[in-house]
Amino acid sequence: MSYEDRDFVEQARAYVDEVWEDVVRDIDFLVQVQSVEDKPHASVGKPFGPGPREALDRALQIAGRLGLECHDCDGYVGYAELKGRSDAYLATIAHSDIVPLGDGWTVDPLRVTRRDGYLLGRGVLDDKGPLVLSLYAAHFFVRRAREVAEGLPYTLRCIVGTNEETGMEDVEHYLRSFPEPAFCFTPDAMFPLICGEKGRFFVEAISPEVRGDDARIVELEGGTVANAVPGSAYAVVRASLTSLVPREGIEIESLDGDAKSELARIQATGRGGHASMPEGTINAISLLVDYLVENDLCNDEERAFLAFEQTLLADTSGEALGIAAEDDVFDPLTCVGGTVRTIRGEDSIRFVQTMDVRYPKSISGEEILARVTQVAKRNGCSVGDSDNMVPFYMDPESAEVQTLLDTYSQMTGRNDCAFTIGGGTYARHFARAVAFGPDRMDEDKPSWVGIEHGPDEGVSEQSLKEALAIYIVSLARLMQLSL
Repeated sequence: MSYEDRDFVEQARAYVDEVWEDVVRDIDFLVQVQSVEDKPHASVGKPFGPGPREALDRALQIAGRLGLECHDCDGYVGYAELKGRSDAYLATIAHSDIVPLGDGWTVDPLRVTRRDGYLLGRGVLDDKGPLVLSLYAAHFFVRRAREVAEGLPYTLRCIVGTNEETGMEDVEHYLRSFPEPAFCFTPDAMFPLICGEKGRFFVEAISPEVRGDDARIVELEGGTVANAVPGSAYAVVRASLTSLVPREGIEIESLDGDAKSELARIQATGRGGHASMPEGTINAISLLVDYLVENDLCNDEERAFLAFEQTLLADTSGEALGIAAEDDVFDPLTCVGGTVRTIRGEDSIRFVQTMDVRYPKSISGEEILARVTQVAKRNGCSVGDSDNMVPFYMDPESAEVQTLLDTYSQMTGRNDCAFTIGGGTYARHFARAVAFGPDRMDEDKPSWVGIEHGPDEGVSEQSLKEALAIYIVSLARLMQLSL
């Protein structure tokens, strides 16, 4: 039977309906694990801590139950596969790690909550839900292998990552150990298909050193991870509670509950979101910094750092820093200040601010670093650790991309085109790879459904069901290509 036949598409859809309740249960099984990177508690076989290790174990447990041959690669990554006639393989790659839970949830973030056709919980969209879809897509072919004696033309491999949200050291470990797939897609983005990703530049800015006795700002903390716009930040300052006035987004309280205390806690609340899509977010660190400056809650060294902060946080285009850029392939550059932390010495403190820049091919990481260093020095600050990933792009006219797009179009009735993003996925680590669903930018979701990396992260069950059917048919058709 041809994989182009309407009957095959209907078989895929019927399979999705048959297994759907099992799919939801397995998503919940993974969501229960708080699989945030925890390197301080790393050990042999648990390179990113116990949470990512447990999530990997659970993912491979699901895969084994679905009839796939499972392999654990030193705890960095795992894979589950169905052997084909060739050692060359097609792959999916999804991740079982998550960003920290954060604040603002109205449901339990570590369980799947079903509400009006949506699944809510940390990872249901990014990326535990799609990970489970990839395993069930492979399971469809496990079943079919019993009917087709000659087997699949290529081996089908589902790669399970554990470190996508932070360093992607997992996929680097994998590629040191195994040959690249003939083609790979990651179900960790949006339909119809992402063929390119901006470069990503990360850098830390470090404040001048302030002696502890001289500090007005005793503590400055904000955000959870560098690759997210922070929705919450706070400062502890030496100031009388009665001298400070709250305003929108800013709450004031005494540190110890004593109204006469000379230590005040200033809490800023913004609107968080993914660093690659900052439009509509409100950076809580920016709210906090502006309040500190406007109320003169800083000494000279602290003021210099806060001046740098205001330049960084003035916009998300990088214009104030002098790094704004755009080109004919990617959307304009975005720049986000993700976290700020207090670093204590024996008798002094420093503040460290992280920056996440997503940049097009018209500027380089070296140019960004040079400009950030210049602005930092002008404000008495220094530059710390940095990391750079160059832009990634795969020809949208390639046979693999066209196969995926044609399948998506046939099964949805939509004729959308491949596009590029500011986010970073596993695809950029492979020679021939793309990101392929399952979310859709233009989907009209209820206001109570949160975005990836935000509170009440959610995804519609219908979109996941449609994605699973698309993945099955797409993999079948990719198997017919000469790769």
